[in-house]
Amino acid sequence: MNDQRADSMVIFGATGDLAMLQTYPALVSLVERGVLDFPIIGVGHHERSREYLRDYARKSLQRAGIDTRGQSAARLVSLLDYVAGDLDDDTTYQAISDRLGERRGTLFYLEVPPSLFGRIAEGIASVGRQRDSRVMVEKPFGTDLASARELSATMHKVFPEDAIFRVDHWLALESLENILYTRFANSILDPLLNERYVEHIEITMAEDFGVADRGAFYEQTGAIRDVLQNHLLQLLVSVLADEPRLGVRTWRSERTRAMQELRPLRAHEVVRGQYVGYRDVDGTAPDSTVETFVAVRLTSDSPRWSGVPIDIRAGKCMPVTATELTIRFRPPARDVCGIENFGQMNELRFRVRPETAMTLTLAGKRPGIAARAQTEELTFAQQPGLDPRPYDRLIGAALDGDDFYFAREDSVDAAWKVVDPVLGDAAPVHSYQPGTWGPGEADSLLPDGVTWHDPTA
Repeated sequence: MNDQRADSMVIFGATGDLAMLQTYPALVSLVERGVLDFPIIGVGHHERSREYLRDYARKSLQRAGIDTRGQSAARLVSLLDYVAGDLDDDTTYQAISDRLGERRGTLFYLEVPPSLFGRIAEGIASVGRQRDSRVMVEKPFGTDLASARELSATMHKVFPEDAIFRVDHWLALESLENILYTRFANSILDPLLNERYVEHIEITMAEDFGVADRGAFYEQTGAIRDVLQNHLLQLLVSVLADEPRLGVRTWRSERTRAMQELRPLRAHEVVRGQYVGYRDVDGTAPDSTVETFVAVRLTSDSPRWSGVPIDIRAGKCMPVTATELTIRFRPPARDVCGIENFGQMNELRFRVRPETAMTLTLAGKRPGIAARAQTEELTFAQQPGLDPRPYDRLIGAALDGDDFYFAREDSVDAAWKVVDPVLGDAAPVHSYQPGTWGPGEADSLLPDGVTWHDPTA
């Protein structure tokens, strides 16, 4: 079924938070575009009804500002069905199979904890529904390198690799595609992205909120597992990867190679932080050492990036919610014009959240008699809200059997190799006040004379 369009969809976890926030609004978009017009079966262990699921979907659409009386919304709701049952009971999977009937090309979407992936895969196989089907699974794909490999091995007992679609929704962000286009749809930028011209690469992911009611979840996760191992490393390799010379379909291979060239982190290359007040959140331990902030210094073994420092920081309860990747170029070798303040940095900056933007900072002459420089920013930006929903892209691609927006097994494996040595308490945790940019110890990771770029709201 690899390149055949699915003819049905089954959602495990159809009444969960992810479904409420992302799935149903994305499905409406697919209905509206005419690419989804077949049964969607929600599965849950609660004794609920088809009407309950349909009401849940309506609430999801209302929350997203979508008119539930519209034609596309009404059509989506009419496609929904529900199967209640114990996921450890094979009769549940038989009930799903009976509802599918003669349909054979099913997308099974697992919006459930990874601990259930293996049992669900076995249940699908127990009724022969793995053939000509594919499975879409949410992150986290494992909690460390060993568990990720074990999980892949479990899934491969039922599904081949090309039928497993691992979700990291950042891979479907408009802003990551913008990096691809910016680099390779122009002839003037990508030739400069190498150790000869680039002095420093930095990523900041800031969130101005805490863990809210997810204390118990975050106690098992922390910032390294939550955003560094997946989102931020995937963002980084979008800049580090070489040109896909055989076409865009080989972009995943180039990104994976760039991920494999990153050295595993060591304890002295990591600064962990925890905002004051985290331990007061329900579900957290009174002596918790889980990090809500992390900063790392990375090194690539690629000759292209030899010696270029790469610094990443991410944290909660920071001054703004924004993510930016900044490429700082080396200053010119000579001050030809005798410019005062010579050596001001040229920068290429990609804004990832909350909107898509690209900014190029150039130096020019300040008006007047004196030979003084000033910088100007050239910005291409999209208004917030104009970007397509990432789950629209993800679900649509999975239905088509298109793996472009999904993380491959070897890429996930390589990302875990980078962070695996520093999981847990490998480095001490430092406290920081909410509303700040994290613990001051993070500054020690930066090259001499360099300060963090603080994104603005």
